[in-house]
This record gives sequence, structure tokens and C-alpha cells, in this order.
Amino acid sequence: MAKKEETAEPQQEKVRYSDEELQEFKQIILEKLAKARADYDMLKGVVDHSSSNDTEDTSPTFKVLEEGASALSKEESGQLAARQYKFIQSLEAALIRIENKTYGICRETGKLIPKERLRIVPHATLSIEAKNDKNK
Repeated sequence: MAKKEETAEPQQEKVRYSDEELQEFKQIILEKLAKARADYDMLKGVVDHSSSNDTEDTSPTFKVLEEGASALSKEESGQLAARQYKFIQSLEAALIRIENKTYGICRETGKLIPKERLRIVPHATLSIEAKNDKNK
């Protein structure tokens, strides 16, 4: 009888991050979410005038000079607030993926997104490879 050789099976590729890894990502996301919400509230305040020392509380002389700049500033702040709101929604969706244990899986390739990318862009749903293919 021939001796059966023991062959080391190739290590299976991870299909998801461990619960400990997911908790690490959750902390990163919660910190970014707190800052994003604070930034959003500040931008919203600029647009709504709720926390403003704008030209409206200065003399009419300055009002004429600053109306154009004020309108532009409000428009820019509105656009920034909209982008910030979208960012908040993306972070909240990432938290849901953590709870579902699907966080960090590329929606195009089905492979794990590298940790380095997720630490920088914690709401990412595409690997760099998939993102580059999409942009071509």
C-alpha cells in the first residue's frame, strides 16, 4: 500500500471580515459619522441662518456690497450640505452592512475590499479594481 501523502490544502480566501474586524470598522465609521453630522448641522445652519452673523445684522451700507457674496456662500453651503448628507447616508448604510456581516465585500467582484481602503473610505462598496473597471 502506498503511503498517503499529506498535502496542505491551499488556504481558503476569506469571504468576510471577522466580528472583531467588523467592530474595528464600526468604531471608525461611528467616529466619522459623528464628525459628519456636526459638519452637516453647521452647514445647514449657514443655509438656514440659524447661527449667522451675516450681513442681515449689520448696517444697510454693507448689505449691498455683500449680498452677492452671501448668496454665493449660501448656494455653496447648500451644495456642501447635500454632499455631507449623502456621506452620512453612506456611512449609515455601512453600519447596516456591518450588522448584516456583509461589510467590506465588493458589490461587483464579491471579494473582500482591502482593509487599507476601508480604513480610508469606510463606506466603500467597490474594490479599487472594480472602481477602476467602472471608470473605464
